[in-house]
Amino acid sequence: MRLSKYFLPILRETPKEAEIVSHRLMLRAGMVRQQSAGIYSWLPLGHRVLRKVERIVEEEQARAGAVQLLMPTIQSADLWRESGRYDAYGKEMLRITDRHERDMLFGPTNEEMITDIFRGYVRSYKDLPLNLYHIQWKFRDEVRPRFGIMRGREFLMKDAYSFDIDKEAARHAYNRMFVAYLRTFARMGLKAIPMKADTGPIGGDMSHEFIILASTGESEVFLNKALLDLDTPAEDTDFFSDLTPIVDAWTTPYAATDEMHDAAAFDAIPEENRVSARGIEVGHIFYFGTKYSDAMGAKVATSEGTEVPVHMGSYGIGVSRLLGALIEANHDDDGIIWPASVAPFHVGLVNLKAGDEMTDAACEDMYAKLEAAGIEVLYDDTDNRAGAKFATMDLIGLPYQVVAGPRGLKDGVLEVKNRATGEKEMLSPEATLNKLVAALTA
Repeated sequence: MRLSKYFLPILRETPKEAEIVSHRLMLRAGMVRQQSAGIYSWLPLGHRVLRKVERIVEEEQARAGAVQLLMPTIQSADLWRESGRYDAYGKEMLRITDRHERDMLFGPTNEEMITDIFRGYVRSYKDLPLNLYHIQWKFRDEVRPRFGIMRGREFLMKDAYSFDIDKEAARHAYNRMFVAYLRTFARMGLKAIPMKADTGPIGGDMSHEFIILASTGESEVFLNKALLDLDTPAEDTDFFSDLTPIVDAWTTPYAATDEMHDAAAFDAIPEENRVSARGIEVGHIFYFGTKYSDAMGAKVATSEGTEVPVHMGSYGIGVSRLLGALIEANHDDDGIIWPASVAPFHVGLVNLKAGDEMTDAACEDMYAKLEAAGIEVLYDDTDNRAGAKFATMDLIGLPYQVVAGPRGLKDGVLEVKNRATGEKEMLSPEATLNKLVAALTA
């Protein structure tokens, strides 16, 4: 992509309304624009990252056996009255009335709707287990939206719903999502710690939040340092085997948010292994048994011919929220530092003298070869001054920068900068291409 043809509205000054690093950098880097309190337009750079995060989520959900669909944003209040949650949910639910005076709502979550879909089609235990998910925009009318996309009113969420014949089978489904979440966040370069959580308005008796440690986190968390050293489940993990040993390894050491904190249990940990920090929630999983299937008549026939309500769980990932968490965990004073797996582009190619025949030719050649190798390039072919180009590249945080200028090209070299480490090398065009292909396509 040529920067001269791209829409990248960089802000040189920090907006006054930006309270935390991720909000500040997303606004400055032209990733989002606020339209009203807690509601944002996603501009091209931000949208590219959002799609990459979605893709990783989709791949790991498929690996764990979940099947994707798409449900509407507007739901009938009648479904929520069946479950008993319409009046209980609170003012965060945006309630609306259509032209026929029917009560509707902008869905904050989809337990009722997915249960309605399930009961309309599934009749037998032979059709289980089943896990259905979608990635969809949701709305919760936060009393005080803040921190940009981290606590907005409209947000993109992945929510999955499992259906099983009994509690034991439902626990296996829960474990599959637990392991899928560990892998999902690790692929984005994040260390997510599962912590026992309150089930809140979703209901149920088993729940874990997945927390990213960050100094700007909204909640205080407490954990055993041993969790920071655990390895992510391998890519070839068999999701339909017994995953209990993996889950036990991640849930046996102490980890809790301030809401679930047990000071006595935490103090029993050797002092050198106690970690008290702040964290950002990026995922939440629940097992809630037959809460919705009982209320809404979602039953299947057993092998004995009797009918039983299915056991259910739900599993959420804040897809748009993850971008904020990624920036909070990956930045410096100059801007964002994207992990390669979610970076909007892999390489920023900087032409220091646009219009110079030698420099233009070298950049065009490198641009074509990188693109042919499957590496996404943002080519700064503008006539801006060098300092502004460097500042923009550091701000938007692409993993590598390749700088071409007349002085270096006379010696047959380009400057290659690793954004995360700051390391710079002077390499021939061929060596530059080989280095980037090896680093970004392995």
